[in-house]
Amino acid sequence: MVDLPLVVDAESRESPFEQVRAQLEALIRAGRLLPGDRLPTVRALAGQLGLAANTVARAYKLLESAGLVETHSRAGTTVASGAHAAEAALGALAARFVAESRQAGLDDTAAVALVLEAQRAGWPDAPPIERAIRPRVGARSPSR
Repeated sequence: MVDLPLVVDAESRESPFEQVRAQLEALIRAGRLLPGDRLPTVRALAGQLGLAANTVARAYKLLESAGLVETHSRAGTTVASGAHAAEAALGALAARFVAESRQAGLDDTAAVALVLEAQRAGWPDAPPIERAIRPRVGARSPSR
């Protein structure tokens, strides 16, 4: 189970369930909670935050309807896989790339140029699609 850095501000105009929902969504979209991570039980999180169990249950229900979490009776509530997971993983990779490129002394222009070059190159191990599907007409087969 994941330890969640959630805080509920009793003075906020935003309702407690919305504060919980928004913070959990932000953690999921930022990649700090990954697909398969188990969230605390409704009762445990409610106790941790000093809220009623129904308040946390409502936040979980809204996250489930948004496709961000899945609730299974025996397995509890887990972070769902989906587009948000891919975006979070790519965001984490991008952040690591930025950190590594700056540590290597590259400025932003040079780092972006590397990304564009890699994008143009595509996957280096993948053959061009026309060779993968069928040989070109009139093309010679490679000699061995």
